[in-house]
Amino acid sequence: MLLLLGCIGGAGFPASAERSFITLASTTSTDNSGLYRAILPQFEAATGIAVRVVAVGTGQALALARRGDADVLLVHHRPSEDAFVAEGYGVERHDVMWNDFVLVGPASDPAGVRGSTDAGRTLAAIAATRAVFVSRGDDSGTHKRERELWRRSSVDPSAASGTWYRELGAGMGRTLNTAAAMEAYTLTDRGTWLSFANKQTLEVVCEGDPPLRNPYGVIAVDPARHPHVKAEAAKRFVDWLIGPEGQTAIGAFRVAGQVLFHPAAAATPDP
Repeated sequence: MLLLLGCIGGAGFPASAERSFITLASTTSTDNSGLYRAILPQFEAATGIAVRVVAVGTGQALALARRGDADVLLVHHRPSEDAFVAEGYGVERHDVMWNDFVLVGPASDPAGVRGSTDAGRTLAAIAATRAVFVSRGDDSGTHKRERELWRRSSVDPSAASGTWYRELGAGMGRTLNTAAAMEAYTLTDRGTWLSFANKQTLEVVCEGDPPLRNPYGVIAVDPARHPHVKAEAAKRFVDWLIGPEGQTAIGAFRVAGQVLFHPAAAATPDP
């Protein structure tokens, strides 16, 4: 229903109704963390524009925006974001915030990787010991980063699919639940990890490696490609998000006293 509503702007509705909400295609990781529940009411109070979030993997969010089924895109895979703009689907990409990924695993740590700061070596050790690794397998930003990290490890886990390497085709919450139940390793963004209640024996086994940094970008869908999108309202959202109010709201969001996302609009863009 959200996708249908997001697509019908300009179909005979008055301008005030058309501008009353925008559709944001974004990721399960940002949604699961609780970030949107914390900051979007502030945007709505400031502008009168509601934001309806469609939370899927980054690949699915990009597909929605390419079809014009969203007005704004907020995801976390820079190469895909740059391609989206270069192909004429997005107006401009803006840095919004960053957090990082962590590799988590069972307290028993069968691969012997606890305390690692090298993600590639950690994955290589997991593969060498055939310890169970649960992959989102859903073309999300997290899944894309996982594949990049496997390439750094010089291991292709696809040949082991269905044995020690389990591909779910699921969001971050379900993937963490499965890893907890199976006492397996997995990759997660730190925001979702801190918000995740069902950790059981899972703990962080690898963090702090520069390739684990996780930048997020926001892009308004280009009305030249999809004339029905709510371009004016989308621009107001982007401007608010990367402006002082939005950046302050992001930086103030905490779980258990910890900052989950670091404002980045004024920072040097990630390479």
